[in-house]
Amino acid sequence: MSSNTGETLLALLTGAIIGAGVGILYAPAKGSETRKRIGDEAQKAGERLKEGVEETATKLSKKAQEARSSFEEKLSDTLEGASDKADDILLALERKLEGLRKENAKLSK
Repeated sequence: MSSNTGETLLALLTGAIIGAGVGILYAPAKGSETRKRIGDEAQKAGERLKEGVEETATKLSKKAQEARSSFEEKLSDTLEGASDKADDILLALERKLEGLRKENAKLSK
């Protein structure tokens, strides 16, 4: 999902609301009917906007969870690899230390 999805959805709904309002205002009807129609259209637009916001929030939440899972997996792999390398380094140092101790023992005699 692109980062402009929410802005695009908002612009689309705003345009629909304005268009419906202008259409109602220019339609030949009594004032009370026009006000009722404007109210009805505003309520419908509000419901559509709410649904759009909820859908966008759900998608964003899902994407955030996927990103978090991916990050945690990569972090775990990285830490495991680093731990393996640290073990290898410690083993090599222990071998080197043992070799130095043996050489030191030979030189001490």
